[in-house]
Amino acid sequence: MPAAAEPVVVETARAKLNLDLFVTGRRPDGWHELDSLVVFAELADRLELRPAPTLSLAIEGPTSPGLPADERNLVLRAARSLQQECAIERGAAIRLEKHLPVAAGIGGGSADAAAALRGLRRLWNLALDDERLRELGSRLGADVPVCLYGKPARMRGIGERLDPVRGLPDLPLVLVNPGRELATKSVFAALDGAFGPADRAPLRAGSGLHRLAVWLAESRNDLEPPARRLEPAIGLVLEALAGLSGCLLARMSGSGATCFGLFGDRGEAETAALLLRKRHPDWWVAPTVAFGDPR
Repeated sequence: MPAAAEPVVVETARAKLNLDLFVTGRRPDGWHELDSLVVFAELADRLELRPAPTLSLAIEGPTSPGLPADERNLVLRAARSLQQECAIERGAAIRLEKHLPVAAGIGGGSADAAAALRGLRRLWNLALDDERLRELGSRLGADVPVCLYGKPARMRGIGERLDPVRGLPDLPLVLVNPGRELATKSVFAALDGAFGPADRAPLRAGSGLHRLAVWLAESRNDLEPPARRLEPAIGLVLEALAGLSGCLLARMSGSGATCFGLFGDRGEAETAALLLRKRHPDWWVAPTVAFGDPR
């Protein structure tokens, strides 16, 4: 009889986009409270997980150079945390195929950690519900819980308060990073001004793409001004996106330096991406779509 095939678990770590981001306060412990509309894109990293006696991580892919595969990597820290939380004596061989840029404001490391937690729950057959997994994820980073959720959400607090957002259209996007890593901690440290509640108007249910673009244009990302001061290339990216035909909105995501342009349809986004690559061959440019409904 042929040997049984080795079980392999595959997980997708989708790019997280903050369509807006309000910093609403600062807690006594130094953490900032946020209010942000978050969606997830088709563009993603990919993880494969196999049974193994110990935990290990191998990384490959176009954006993998320089990324550590040791305990500094959030994927391995997430795996170790789950192993200890559930008293698991088994290990796993994890292979990360990296496509998202590092330290780029689109949740790459957090999405990878979330995918590792989901995949190991399946690989190890753990009776761990989503809420407990998100609690574990919150110890690893503020974006891990929403990346575990993986659907459009309003994210508040320090990332632990998640409310589903339904009825959004699919969003054709061009993501652009000028090739600069920007540490989230540095951006928050450069943040100044008074904090207050998010002053966005309610979004009408079932709004189409153009109405959503108008609604978003009245919103903002509070981290964009300090990020632009730290990395002026962000301003150049936003200007380049806003100047493209069909661009409905250009904004920075998260703490940067990745920015997105929202377009009327996927064809316009792909054409814009081709043009940007010709004009700025040193930039990371990727057309994609953010899903309005769970996939």
